[in-house]
Amino acid sequence: MNQQTAEPALPVRNFSAQLSPTPRGARLARQLGADRLRSWGLPVDPARQIIAELTANAATHGRVQGRDFRLTLYVVADTLRIEVTDTRGERLPRPQPASPDAESGRGLLLVEALADRWGVTGGRFPRKTVWAELRLTPTEPSASRTPAPGTER
Repeated sequence: MNQQTAEPALPVRNFSAQLSPTPRGARLARQLGADRLRSWGLPVDPARQIIAELTANAATHGRVQGRDFRLTLYVVADTLRIEVTDTRGERLPRPQPASPDAESGRGLLLVEALADRWGVTGGRFPRKTVWAELRLTPTEPSASRTPAPGTER
């Protein structure tokens, strides 16, 4: 019996790279992510800024000598999901207001402002994944900034 398989309406899009937890690794993650988004015909910003912040955090706060972090991008329906997995599962990120003269500390506030949703998911010890989602189609501003159910922010 011949059976036809249904072709997906949209192409499957996913990308993953393992990188060193260094400033160079974070910079490379941002470049690779932007290149991948361009190749998929998707807008680069604000995803590039989110990738930059999450990978900089992985290189700074999630760094463990000899252990890499992973950047994963994928598109499901009309949503781009950005995930950064590191091996400091005991250090959960929390956005906190930075003092006006601080040189750092605003990254998660930026992610919170740019992403439609974001959160943290635990993994096999010692991993954690910080993720952010962006809708690829226009939405109502008041409905777009809702936290994911069950995630701490």
